[in-house]
Amino acid sequence: MYRKVLLKLSGEVLSGEGNKGFNEKSIEYLTSEIKKVSVHGLNIGMVIGAGNIFRGKELTNVTNSIADHIGMLGTVSNALYLKDYFEKNGIKTVVVSQIVNLPSVRSIHYDDIDLYFNSGYVVIFAGGTSNPFFTTDTAAAIRAVEMQADAIIKATKVNGIFDKDPKEFTDAVKYDTITYDDAIAKNIKVMDTEAFAICQRYNMPISVIDFFKENNLLKAIMEEKVGTKVIP
Repeated sequence: MYRKVLLKLSGEVLSGEGNKGFNEKSIEYLTSEIKKVSVHGLNIGMVIGAGNIFRGKELTNVTNSIADHIGMLGTVSNALYLKDYFEKNGIKTVVVSQIVNLPSVRSIHYDDIDLYFNSGYVVIFAGGTSNPFFTTDTAAAIRAVEMQADAIIKATKVNGIFDKDPKEFTDAVKYDTITYDDAIAKNIKVMDTEAFAICQRYNMPISVIDFFKENNLLKAIMEEKVGTKVIP
């Protein structure tokens, strides 16, 4: 069983597939899945994207670096929304970031992160890597290493990694495990190459799961056979 994990979520988890904004039922589901884990006293860090608000590639007339900065602020908005929702449902939560100075957001200090975990808080890392040109996948890999996580749980809409898109091809074959080298060589799109490379360098396992199947998050943390594991 993993004792400390970094959960990587897309912004779409908050809005529902293909939608924008915040969907109450989607957030209720996310909250219930987090509660199932938190009652076991496990340490949970989270990184969430901002696709429910906008994606950088949608801002076609904006300089790339500025679009990324806007996206970083979107992740802070999502983190604060989740903090408020979680706490109203009995989940102690703290948002940490290096890019904003708000009363409800705390700076990232390694010693403080350990104190938050030891006090039973879910820690949401907002603002990406603090630099443009990097995705929230890369941010998740960096934060997982920083918090000394046992693994990254990558929440997706499919039950792991396949040799081709299972939504398009009925003969798609699922990998139970795959190495970082193979994931990079096969250009697996579930995480970007920079994120895979960081995880490979620091021997950080990744579990790719269908987050929208109930109890899959808990099963992945309990190291049950679910989804796909990316391993050294």
